[in-house]
Amino acid sequence: MEQVIPRVGRVAEAQHELPTLDGWQQRGKWFSYEGHAIFSRMAGEGEPLVLIHGFPTASWDWSRLWPMLAPRHNLLALDMLGFGFSDKPSDYPYSIEDQADLIQGWVAGLGLSSVHFLAHDYGCSVAQELMARDQEGTLPFRLASGCFLNGALFPEVHNPLLIQKLLRSPLGGLISRGLTRGSFERNFRRLFGSQNPPDHQDMDDFWYLLTYNNGRGILHRLIQFMEERRCHRNRWVGALQNAHQPLRLMSGTADPVSGAAMARRYRELVPGADVVSFRNVGHYPHFESPWDVFSAYRDFRQGG
Repeated sequence: MEQVIPRVGRVAEAQHELPTLDGWQQRGKWFSYEGHAIFSRMAGEGEPLVLIHGFPTASWDWSRLWPMLAPRHNLLALDMLGFGFSDKPSDYPYSIEDQADLIQGWVAGLGLSSVHFLAHDYGCSVAQELMARDQEGTLPFRLASGCFLNGALFPEVHNPLLIQKLLRSPLGGLISRGLTRGSFERNFRRLFGSQNPPDHQDMDDFWYLLTYNNGRGILHRLIQFMEERRCHRNRWVGALQNAHQPLRLMSGTADPVSGAAMARRYRELVPGADVVSFRNVGHYPHFESPWDVFSAYRDFRQGG
């Protein structure tokens, strides 16, 4: 099944008051994981919905969707270790499995028996790992449903940017530490569709989160997840193919990294694939066109 949703612009979105980055941080709480401080946000009412962000950004990615979802869902979001306002230890074995441990421990610690998830980019791999654990009976809570946004669910059709390839190279440490605002902005803007690109304030916010607490110094360590995706490909793709809960892929088709080709592969390999495509939207649908994402997610949860 596939739906194609045209971009509706920002008229409807403007009806919701959007938080500032400073306000987002002030309303957050920190908890400890392996001796490191983790930033989290929780709000809303209803069934728990875990929002899992992507690379190289943070939970702030969900800020435009947050006011729309909060009246219907108990929202839970965090900055994974090495991202956003969370600690960014320089000598740490970052991995998807470890980030899944972080989220698993957090959700279990909150005493939740069942959660839904909405994941983007890097977060999609974390969600796939959690799904695999769920199917193996090792997850202490139930995953009731899941939605994916523009993630490299199938590494064979992932098309990384040149800077991502350089960060994975032997020169990765130098590239990471030497990354400038201009270089970051040029590369980051390539991920967005032409209709709703980030403005100057958006780029200030993304750059602040990236560089907060010496974040530039660990990008080359974080990006090793690209190799993990290849190593765990069968396990994580199998988690999709053997899923017992409802799943939906929501895809910005203008994404040059994991857009239309990823959606085609999803339809090929996932039984009964449920795909919603957003035209003229890039890698960050929830930031570029949050009203469309909210509408598609609402319909998914209502079974429509």
